[in-house]
Parts: sequence; structure tokens; C-alpha cells
Amino acid sequence: MSASQRILVTDDDPEIRKLLARYIESQGYTVSLAAGCHELHERLATHQVDLIVLDVMLPDGSGLDLCRDLRAQRSNVPIILLTALKEDVDRIIGLEIGADDYLGKPFNPRELIARIKAVLRRHGEAAPQAADEKTYRFAGFTADPQTRRVIDSQGTDVVLTGAEFDLLKTFLDRPGRVLSRDQLLDLTRGRMGDVFDRSIDVLISRLRRKLGDRAASPLFKTVRNGGYQLAARVDLQDNET
Repeated sequence: MSASQRILVTDDDPEIRKLLARYIESQGYTVSLAAGCHELHERLATHQVDLIVLDVMLPDGSGLDLCRDLRAQRSNVPIILLTALKEDVDRIIGLEIGADDYLGKPFNPRELIARIKAVLRRHGEAAPQAADEKTYRFAGFTADPQTRRVIDSQGTDVVLTGAEFDLLKTFLDRPGRVLSRDQLLDLTRGRMGDVFDRSIDVLISRLRRKLGDRAASPLFKTVRNGGYQLAARVDLQDNET
């Protein structure tokens, strides 16, 4: 973890903002604060932000809409949603629109720090690690673990969230293997907090949509009572230096 990593906390409650800022800064991060949608956009325009902690209920808009808009603008900044809503369907909506994680209120600040570290760690793996790092080629796509980019056959970037890329790479490392939801949860998220099986279904659905999965020739097969399987052939290629 780098002390230069900046966390943008967006919540309309000044006491919560103050509490979270104090605790997050005590863990070595830099913190920016926003009370609503307008201030969040101002902070993004003037600061480098490494992760957003975003309350769903804001005075000048919805955190869900904000998350959706940021993803539509092709922003891949990690987002952790804070919500008082407990139903799985609300969590699924958050995942569907591109959030990387969620945390229900009330919560222990230490739990939030654990989530922040986990999400930043996944995104931090985008940094070059070794000179012989490989890229994956599958079904006309190229996936580069160093940059965490996926490029289609036309050379166009396919924008994936951190959680989506992690799940895709899990399959690329195990082509043809049937992976259960429990295995996928263990491999991609480490069973932190209140992760639930439906999150894998949501992420698979998003990958299918973004990668243009077709019913006649599915990229990801659903195996009844088994899990999911990447059906495409995967080839490894040395990165050019």
C-alpha cells in the first residue's frame, strides 16, 4: 500500500465523513471528501483518485446513478458502495452497474479498510511484474494482465471493472475447467465479508454482455450443478519488449 493512494469518501453525513477520513488517514491513505454528486465530480476533476467510497443515498442524486455514469464514461476507478439496503437484489444492482464492492450500514471502519485494501490490491496487480509476463489470446480477444486491458479483434478496448477482469483471468488460467461458484469466490475475492453466490452470476452475466457472448457459441458455458466453464481455446503469447 502506498501513502500516495487517495481515497474519495462521498457521504452526505458530515460526522460520517469526518469519522471515515480520520480512520482511513490513520491507515496511511490520503483522503478527499465530498458531500454529494456535484462535489464528487469536482474532486475527480481536480485530484487523482485511486478509489471512491460512495454512499448510495445522496442529497443531489443517487450513488447508483453516479456509479453507472462513471462506468459509461469509461472510468475504471474502483468504487465501493455504502448502502443501508440489505436485500441481495440491491447488492446485485450495484454489481451490475460496475461497483467493485459494497458494504452495508452500519459497519465497522476496520471492515471498510479491509475492503479498500482488497480492492486496491486487485487493481494494483495491473503494475508490470515480470519481463516474461504473458498475454492471453482467446476468441479474438487479447487480455494483458500487466495493464489489465482486454482488446477485441478490431483493436478496441473492452472496459472491464477490477472484479470482472479478476474473474476473466481466473478462467483464462484454467481453460476448459468447470469452476463452481465456491471455487470462483475463493479464487477472486477470498470470501471477504458478506460475499454471496449471486455475485458470481452477476459478473458472468456482465462478462457475457461485454464480450459479446452468443447463445449459438457461448464463451462461458453454464454447467448444471457444476458451475461455469470457459469454452474458448486460450493461447499464451510473450509480450513484446
